[in-house]
Amino acid sequence: MKNVFLFLFIFIPALAGGQNLTDVLKQGEDVFNKTCATGYCHGAQGAGGGAPRVSARGFDQTFINNTVTRGIPNTSMPPFTNALSRADLIAVVAYVAKLNGIANPTIAAVGGRDGLLEPPPVLSGDDARGRSLFFDAVRSFGRCSTCHEVNSIGIPVAAPIAAVPASVAALKTLETPRVSTVTVGGESMPALVLSNKSQAVLFYDLTTTPPVLRTEAPAAVQIRDGSNWHHSSAIGSYNEAELTSILTYLRAAAKP
Repeated sequence: MKNVFLFLFIFIPALAGGQNLTDVLKQGEDVFNKTCATGYCHGAQGAGGGAPRVSARGFDQTFINNTVTRGIPNTSMPPFTNALSRADLIAVVAYVAKLNGIANPTIAAVGGRDGLLEPPPVLSGDDARGRSLFFDAVRSFGRCSTCHEVNSIGIPVAAPIAAVPASVAALKTLETPRVSTVTVGGESMPALVLSNKSQAVLFYDLTTTPPVLRTEAPAAVQIRDGSNWHHSSAIGSYNEAELTSILTYLRAAAKP
């Protein structure tokens, strides 16, 4: 049985504040596009993809808040209470409220002078170029953020980036010890196994782009360490110069 992973977001309840609503909604749209609008999530402008449509559903803001905060039990939608910064949480929920016809969604101050939203870190030069490439929506599922999360943006299919490779060559030959070979019904595939319990085996099937989250009965699954999957196969949409910029961005993002 295949289940498509629903990447969602959460909201911290807030009272109306003095922010510029236009700026908040633009920030929310940007966060939504980078984290929730992929084809196996909610699609562009929330029109639906692998996950349900979230636009023009008649949802009120209380319903949106409660649903994304608590998740939906017994589904692939969990609560992501630490997935986004407070500013991004408020902004993206306001944006989804707007998608549901709420003209003036509730927003609140989250810090900074005069109650304004805290701005994102300022990047310049190659750092900024690398960030744009990492989250490049034009590349669709060929972008890095399809599988990696940085500063709470992106899809955390892979584990957090603990060490940035020293060079493009090192990036292309990056070892992937967490990737196993999973066999189901005679079909073998490279996979990231998330959970192997008596009730079910949960893993990402890496034969597809984007990776698909699958749940299988333990009796039907065989798992073997190692695979023929290589990280270089996932970064083919970038050239050498672009990968160099991405590494520069990742080093900047890793600084405290």
